Amino acid sequence: MKELEKYDFDAEGLQQNALRRLISKGQNTEYGIKHLFNTTKNYDQFIQNVPLNSYETLKSDIDRMRHGESDILWPGVVKWYAKSSGTTNDKSKFIPVSNDGLHRIHYRGGADVVAFYLFNNPKSHLFDGCSLILGGSHASNYNLPGSLVGDLSAILIENINPLANLFRVPKKGTALLSDFEVKRDRIAHETIHKNVTNISGVPSWMLSILVRVMELSGKNHLEDVWPNLEVFFHGGIAFTPYRKQYEDLITSSKMHYMETYNASEGFFGIQNDPDDHSMLLMLDYDEFYEFIPMDEFGADQPTVVPLWGVETGVNYAMVITTSCGLWRYTIGDTIQFTSKNPYKFIITGRTKYFINAFGEELIMDNAEKGLAYACEKTGTQVSEYTAAPVYMDNKAHCRHQWLIEFSKEPSDLQEFTTILDKRLQEINSDYEAKRFHDITLQPLEIIKARPNLFNDWLRSKGKLGGQHKVPRLSNNRKNIDELLAMNGD
Repeated sequence: MKELEKYDFDAEGLQQNALRRLISKGQNTEYGIKHLFNTTKNYDQFIQNVPLNSYETLKSDIDRMRHGESDILWPGVVKWYAKSSGTTNDKSKFIPVSNDGLHRIHYRGGADVVAFYLFNNPKSHLFDGCSLILGGSHASNYNLPGSLVGDLSAILIENINPLANLFRVPKKGTALLSDFEVKRDRIAHETIHKNVTNISGVPSWMLSILVRVMELSGKNHLEDVWPNLEVFFHGGIAFTPYRKQYEDLITSSKMHYMETYNASEGFFGIQNDPDDHSMLLMLDYDEFYEFIPMDEFGADQPTVVPLWGVETGVNYAMVITTSCGLWRYTIGDTIQFTSKNPYKFIITGRTKYFINAFGEELIMDNAEKGLAYACEKTGTQVSEYTAAPVYMDNKAHCRHQWLIEFSKEPSDLQEFTTILDKRLQEINSDYEAKRFHDITLQPLEIIKARPNLFNDWLRSKGKLGGQHKVPRLSNNRKNIDELLAMNGD
């Protein structure tokens, strides 16, 4: 906690130190030699010598690393690769996870989460019981000895200190199963009689596990199964659509929820204040941050600022440099700072997860807030959703089309639709302008999804479980059209 207190007054110093270490470690790599790391002494020289990168620009180097070549983007041979989907034209990305990245980013983030939680809850009995940690699966990488590719969570479980297994459930073999439906059932059977004090994972997949636990137990609430459960460490997707379902499932007043921002590419944020939903940006890991204002994202020469150049209230695309060999890498996430000193932020969406078909600039943060408001007003619960534009017909009519799977349906779908549409206008002035008098954009449409539609769609793509996510917003109709076809629409 003493180290973390430096975030309040020495953010720039911590970030400068991180950059110096990364440049020093990378100067003898192929990438470091090509980009003059040995003569790079400060941030200004760094941005002159190193271009912005996407996955596509680093892909060939990463593939060479996966085949066993050393000293390409990071010193030595990198053995682990986190498989991720999302922002590229490829089906999957393979993010290098070096030994430095494993210990100086991911595990360090996990330790700081626990530190913050215990600081805020000094009477915690976290270690009196065990942790239910939900992980993905991994497989051999090009059959190279000791080299793995898979979900980041699986790589973390595979390499975790063996002592941690004394406090973790389920058993390792179960945690790393690739078939989520089999895994779900086995986890429930293995953990139902354990003293689980904390759970960690992606809210959607964890909820599926907990529902199975309840089915097997026959109990009404989760605290009847695990009376000492006190905290859910969650991340990966927004918690807002799931909060009410968790609160219905876990009614104990001692239950806590703590958000983390850990991705395949790094561990970036922790909710350090239970009364503030924004997260603290983690500054003293092997991570250096830069930011591109979203109104310039995609430009040939966008403005790029370091941490000490950001402003609150501006939507930024995040750029990272890490000890996994990601140099000035556009991660694909967008954030907005809520404060400086300390630097705290909220995740607002993805650079490709938005709808801007008609100038409305609808981002994921708008969608989450709108849905949360509509659910609150109507006593509704949303399980999964996606949205996309319906482009202009011959009468110049167009709209946003939402496909929503409800875990608790609204009594009046039209009322829910109207509330959501009005709320989006209240929180997004561009959307409001396009909706004015229904001239440019007509009222949004909601189609009700059948139960388990989104899981069936993910399963059809081999992406059920782990850290896979449903794309919430899209500027094209590819995903929603596939889902509608499976829905019978």
